[in-house]
Amino acid sequence: MYVRFQIRAVTQPGEAIALVGAIPEMGLWDVMQGVRLRTHANHYPLWWADIELNDDTDMQRSDRRLEYQYVRFGLNGRVAWEALGVNRWVPLAAKPLPSPVIVEDGWFGDMPLYPYGYFAEPVAQSPAPQSQAGLKIVVLGSSVALGCSAWLLQGWAWHLGRALQHHYGHQLVNVSELGANVSTTIARFSRVVTPEQPDIVIIALSLGNEGLASSAPRHHRDLQRRFENGLQQLVKMTRELGAYPILGSVYPNGDYTPEHYGLLQETHQRLLTWGLPVLDWFAALEDGQGRWKAGIAFDAAHPNTKGHRLMYAAIDLTLFHRTKADLAAQQHAQPPEALPLYQDNWGFHVFVCKTEQSLRLLNTTPHPYTISPTWQALQTALQTAPARAGLYIAEAQADEQNAATVLSLFVRDQGTIETTLTIPPTTDLTFYPAFHFFAAQGSQTLFDDGHVSILKVSERRLYVINESAHAYNIQPMWQAVRAALKAMPSGVYEDPCHPDVPFRTLIIGNDGLESRVKVPAQSAMMLEYKSSLAAVSRVAIIPLGDRCAMRMLLYKMEYDGPAFPFDLTRTTNLADVADIIQNGFHDMWKPMSLHYNHEARRLYHTKWTGLSFAHEVEDSDDPLHDLSPVYERMRVRYTARSRRFWYVLQKSDKALFVRTGLCDRAAVLDLVQKLETKYQGKPFHLVLLSPQASDEFANLPNVLHYNLELNPDRMYEDLGYWLECTEVMRGILHSLGVSSKNLFWCPPNLPKESSDCWW
Repeated sequence: MYVRFQIRAVTQPGEAIALVGAIPEMGLWDVMQGVRLRTHANHYPLWWADIELNDDTDMQRSDRRLEYQYVRFGLNGRVAWEALGVNRWVPLAAKPLPSPVIVEDGWFGDMPLYPYGYFAEPVAQSPAPQSQAGLKIVVLGSSVALGCSAWLLQGWAWHLGRALQHHYGHQLVNVSELGANVSTTIARFSRVVTPEQPDIVIIALSLGNEGLASSAPRHHRDLQRRFENGLQQLVKMTRELGAYPILGSVYPNGDYTPEHYGLLQETHQRLLTWGLPVLDWFAALEDGQGRWKAGIAFDAAHPNTKGHRLMYAAIDLTLFHRTKADLAAQQHAQPPEALPLYQDNWGFHVFVCKTEQSLRLLNTTPHPYTISPTWQALQTALQTAPARAGLYIAEAQADEQNAATVLSLFVRDQGTIETTLTIPPTTDLTFYPAFHFFAAQGSQTLFDDGHVSILKVSERRLYVINESAHAYNIQPMWQAVRAALKAMPSGVYEDPCHPDVPFRTLIIGNDGLESRVKVPAQSAMMLEYKSSLAAVSRVAIIPLGDRCAMRMLLYKMEYDGPAFPFDLTRTTNLADVADIIQNGFHDMWKPMSLHYNHEARRLYHTKWTGLSFAHEVEDSDDPLHDLSPVYERMRVRYTARSRRFWYVLQKSDKALFVRTGLCDRAAVLDLVQKLETKYQGKPFHLVLLSPQASDEFANLPNVLHYNLELNPDRMYEDLGYWLECTEVMRGILHSLGVSSKNLFWCPPNLPKESSDCWW
């Protein structure tokens, strides 16, 4: 039998790791006869050795185990053993195994109480036969349910399967997956559970895989709520299959803190109130602080062989002493009845359905009702039979008066409603937990980061769900989101109920997302296809200096995107700007054309004397002695910014070039002529913002002048002034027909096929 022993060890060059043990193949405890391990730069600090255990090896001891240790050979020839008085060990099989075994030994010097090993090659599992009266039981979980860190993956589910086959003739099928959380499990449910046609589904997931131990404290409640809602959705999906759900309880993690422990206890107690059988591992495994009891864990996230045996021992096997008829009767005994919670004297009703975890709001009157946290009578009634905390969503279908939309409300931990929401007249709405929609027929999760989710519910309809307590900007700078939306047909998508609200227009191009959408906290938004991209004339806003004032105003309006060449420079001479554009930005950041002024802490250009850079030298630089890091940074930054400039000119339908600061008519006319050439006949305006009489620029084609002074220094010092300037600029853009609905958003990283030299 071949066994690979592998361990992680940090070594110095020239040092070596060896394996020494109780059999001849391991040197019979003679370090000089031990097995030298090897490593590789791609795998270090992992070291390994492959050993063939011969049939004639002396393994006839009653305990059937092989003991060994790792040793470190130092540069001076000294040998360091891992530990004194305790050895590593692996069990020895009484019969040949179907595959070589990999022994995961963790880190050098960290001696586990129980070994962890698994087959090196996939081994086809032949499930135990199901008797005629027996049930099929599916285990749906993560790595712990799969048996990870138990010897040969013989974890709690493996022990349970053997026991259920022996006692009742049941068949257990394990479809668990490494790293699974509620989102991924819901997504794969129909693929791995439905085909099995199970009678019982054991749902065994953990808060650890939701990222609880590693997330920021402000996200803990959201993760807890998401986990519990996900379990409820899996319960619902199981029942819809006609199968009976059983929950695995929460379990410890070696990295949990007292705050994590409090959340763990809360979730555990709530699971016990759901009216379902729970495999109660909590008391058997945790140490009173949310971590593993001593000696039962392999690492922070996984129990060892002993821990798995404790998990199995905590399972009440009589839960499975059932027949198909028993399960059918139990399923029919739990209809999704709605419990009335509130009713007024005019015809407004609220119901809660515990089985479906839904809220039904029925307005039979001809008047709208506004739900709000201040409606005390309603809130008090809701607390008598509280709904699960979290985001609830209702779908309202289109009719002659109203477009299709989604409505959402958020329920607090106490069961009360936190949302202000208007319920239309003569409306019957059922609100389901957000996870209900992740598993809806035909839906596809395009993006999910644990807080914000984007669901494709049809070829031309999206849901954006924000379960966090913070508003989110969905925008092209978010690369994962931008790429995810490639799955939708290109075009313009709008919120049908709020088409005129800013940032409710989603534009999708060939490279994904091309606009910004704002999603309020704890809410859901529907976006429907409205038109092709050709139906919208998209306007690009391109600042041309003289300072960063325009960049600052776009930031406050949330119209900002990645930087263009003049955004963070000072260009006092408009003729320089025209010449730089005419020359395709060549030489703008070339080192031989730059010199550094230490007193001003600026880089000045020797050719275009009105051009200088104030944001390129960083605190860690030494510009008096070595400007090479600054030059390299500028090369990378300004190459990207110039490419964006040409990309926008190539892809946008209209352009709005904006220049602040004083200028003269001749320089403006020269710039306009050069922009006409570069923009190849497409419509554009040059907007001038300077404290000058507009008469000076009268009758210049494509030029709009506004007698304004926008001082970025004063903006930095006076927030009120900054906001005042922002509103002025917003008004100018509005008068020119520019809004978040038709703004051209340049992606930060341009597609590879975009030309570097479009000019």
